[in-house]
Amino acid sequence: MNNLFSMELQGVLTILLGICLIFVAAWKWKHKEGRFPPGPMPLPFFGNLLQLNPKDTLKSLLTLRDKYGPVYTLYLGPRRVVVLCGHDVLKEALVDCGEQFSGRGEMATLDQTCRGFGLPFDPTFLLSCTTSNIICSIVFGSRFEYEDKTFLYLLDVINKAFYEMSTPWAQMYEMYSGIMQHLPGGHKRLYNLLEELNTFIAERIKINQETLDPKNPRDFIDCFLIEMEKEKGDPSTEFTMTNLIITVLNLFFAGTETISSTLRYLFLLMLKYPEVEEKVHQEIDCVVGRNRIPAVKDRVNMPYTNAVIHEIQRLVDILPVGLPHKVTEDIEFRGYLLPKDTNIITLLGSALHDPQYFSDPEIFNPEHFLDEEGHFKKIDAFVPFSAGKRACVGEPMARMELFLYFTTILQNFAVKSSLDPKDIDISPQLSGFARIPPFYQLCLVPR
Repeated sequence: MNNLFSMELQGVLTILLGICLIFVAAWKWKHKEGRFPPGPMPLPFFGNLLQLNPKDTLKSLLTLRDKYGPVYTLYLGPRRVVVLCGHDVLKEALVDCGEQFSGRGEMATLDQTCRGFGLPFDPTFLLSCTTSNIICSIVFGSRFEYEDKTFLYLLDVINKAFYEMSTPWAQMYEMYSGIMQHLPGGHKRLYNLLEELNTFIAERIKINQETLDPKNPRDFIDCFLIEMEKEKGDPSTEFTMTNLIITVLNLFFAGTETISSTLRYLFLLMLKYPEVEEKVHQEIDCVVGRNRIPAVKDRVNMPYTNAVIHEIQRLVDILPVGLPHKVTEDIEFRGYLLPKDTNIITLLGSALHDPQYFSDPEIFNPEHFLDEEGHFKKIDAFVPFSAGKRACVGEPMARMELFLYFTTILQNFAVKSSLDPKDIDISPQLSGFARIPPFYQLCLVPR
């Protein structure tokens, strides 16, 4: 009996050893091409999972940068990526070599689907409503009332999906999408939410199709549908129904949640630093006054307010890892050979906190964007919208929105908290794909 058990155990161990050897051989074969940057030693199948904290991905990536340098190789499960850190490296890749680094990287979470002063209140809902309505007016040609059930449903799904994209479940799915798409788990929540959004958008597109007048386009969807009809015989056209749904989905994510989250941080930092808010009030009163609403043209005459907005965007770093890129052809980069289709992570947060460009990168200081005479100064390392060919196309509109919302509200109100400023915590409630701002209460006191 003992001999039989021993033989069975030996057989099991032999099989396990054989499986491990196959994994190792497959790993080496898959990743033998190219001449890649250094990085932590990966484990077969698991990659560098043990070196990553799913609750603070950015911190983990920056720790690896400190050890391996500004360009290093990382294995997200079995998927190899090259991580680029710091403004100089990002500029060299995204701007100087913009064409070669312009490919769209893999993002499994989206790819599968895309296919006493008064009453304290949480500003999350109102800011989401107002920013989302701007996108609705562009995409659907009309805005919604805040009580509209369709609008509330849309907001709820977008908010939940944006949150789920930063959870550990979503990060695990990015690493093991081939397996996890067949398994139950928290990652299914995101998939289901994105499917709901796709269905909603498809239904809105169908309404537009039924009432389309090519001579009188009403909104973005109409314009896209008209181009689809023009190019329906072109097999290489980008004007397809799938691309229309994906584009609308991206517009809602980029134009609603990122702007809304940044605004929530803007007012949270004013609660934390009332002396900064007071200087903004003074500049608004001096340049705009109280008898008209702020305009975009006022921004050039309001260097301090402009610096405050830029500094908050820099510090809170809404999308620290940026969207994934892919190398479009073999390229020699900083002494390494990156083969075509290499996945690239552009660590935007490493540029926004680069001590070479910001004297105290972890400290909130609007002076980072002001020269000695108090004029606003541009800094190349300010890249919250990324850079190069894949930079955010909505950057001009986003900058306009942030300025107008911020100045219009502070022209009319002072923001107050029931907490002492030193007790206000600005740490994100979740840090993954995005840095989700914490919930907080504020009071708007008429000025």
